[in-house]
Parts: sequence; structure tokens; C-alpha cells
Amino acid sequence: MSSAPFLQHHPLSVKTALVVDTDPRVEAVLRLTLSPESWNILHAPDNMTALVMAGREPCDFILTSEKTSAKEDLELLRKIRRVRPHTRLIILTDENTPADIIASIRERAFSYFSKPFSFESLADMIRLAAEGPCWDDGIEVLAATPAWVRLAARCELGTAERLVQFIDEIADLPDTERNNVGMAFREILLNAMEHGGHFDPHEYVEIAYLRARHMVICRIKDPGSGFSLDEICHTTLSDPASGPFDHVLSREAQGMRPGGYGLLLARHFVDELIYGEKGSDVLLIKYLNIPR
Repeated sequence: MSSAPFLQHHPLSVKTALVVDTDPRVEAVLRLTLSPESWNILHAPDNMTALVMAGREPCDFILTSEKTSAKEDLELLRKIRRVRPHTRLIILTDENTPADIIASIRERAFSYFSKPFSFESLADMIRLAAEGPCWDDGIEVLAATPAWVRLAARCELGTAERLVQFIDEIADLPDTERNNVGMAFREILLNAMEHGGHFDPHEYVEIAYLRARHMVICRIKDPGSGFSLDEICHTTLSDPASGPFDHVLSREAQGMRPGGYGLLLARHFVDELIYGEKGSDVLLIKYLNIPR
């Protein structure tokens, strides 16, 4: 095999992405997402070669092959961690099991995509991996079985997007229900990180995902002191009929990100949204129409 990939020299400002035996469509997404002025893209035919290349030359980002199993990619990740502990690795695979996804979180994979996946979502995750600040994970498994997962997530926007993708993969649901649960989960998670954790990277949100036969339950607990739904003035819930966009002005005045529709969206996409007494603990419940 040619040693040319090991002999390429680039300015220190250029980062390196390593791609393993990728599909042409994924390659196209990668090249459209990563600036050629800032990224050098290397290719490996298999995981063994990728490990050798990563050992010889620092890699900032690795994308695995869709043709390998999640277990094979997790083994690659474990070995790469020994020589390049901060390399960001996104697993692409043609299979999806809750056990493998939980293992990928434990092993600090940056993200996980199983077929069929959205190329737009993949591009967003590649961009996040490429442009994000210095990274040392941000998602911790507190306890996990395939049916009951407990996590802690740092209060950062990028961590939230990564966590949403992991939960989307764990959710063993029909497409419509999975999309609805995912959208509701994302809105409440961002609310928890913003209002309870103030997007402070030293604060963590606790998450539980429970999959019963006829329902899915997501619990999100933020680190804040809580609030009353009657007191908030930065969501659509607080808008009077005469001023349906009053919450926009309130958010701008408080220096908050655009939004305020999270509660309405979440209530639309799940069957029950239940707040605890202090408002910092939320349950999302989605009932499933699955034959006995």
C-alpha cells in the first residue's frame, strides 16, 4: 500500500480528518462541510489502517465506514483513545442496538449514526465536531440498561445537539413517534440548559430515558432553583392575545437566544408534559399504539 498519506505536509493551522472506506455520498457531505483551506482529508481502506495512520499523524476528526459494525468501530475508538485521547470520532454503521449506542457514549464517541440517516443531520454534526471548542466529552452515563438510561449532560448547545442524536438512535420507535419524541426532547433539553443551567459548562442537566412496551418517558432535570409557569415572560405561554410576540421582546431584553416556542412544541409532540413542583424537573410521556 502506498505510504503517500503519511508524507503529506501541511501548515500547522490545517487540521486533519481521517475517513474510513466511505460512501461517495458521505464523502460529498464531508467535502462540502469541511473547508479545504482548513482541513486535510485522509482516507483509510479499513479500521486497522486507520489506527496505524492515527498513530503516525495527529487526527482531529475521524469518520468510520458504514460497512463496519458498531462493535468494530467501538474497538477502533478504544484503541485510538490510547494514542489520541481527544480525537473526535463519529460512528457510521448499518446497525443500531441500544447496547452499542450506550457503549459509544461510555467510550466518548462524538456521535453515532445508523442507516438510514439524514445527510443534513450528519453535515450538522460534522460541522459541530470540526468547529467546536476544545472538547473533553460532556456526556456521562450514570447508569444504563437498553430500556432505562440515565445520563448527565454539560449545559452547552453543542452537547445538547450531540445528546439529541444519541437519544434519537436509542429510541426504538416507528419513525413518526421517534421524530415527535426527539423534537419534544430537544426543546425541553434546551430550555433546561438555558434557563436552569444558563448555558454554564460547569453545570449539568440530568436525563433519564425509559422505554416501556406501550410508552416512552423522558425525564429532564436541570440544576436551577426552579420557576413557576405563571411567572415566565420569555415564552409564547406568557403572550396575551393582543401581543402574540411579546415574548420575543422579553427574550431580546434578557440577551437570550431566539426561541420561546419550546413548551408549545413539546406539548404538541408528546401526550403528556408534567412539571415537578419547582419547575426544574420535567417528564415527557409518549404513548405507543403497539399491539399486545
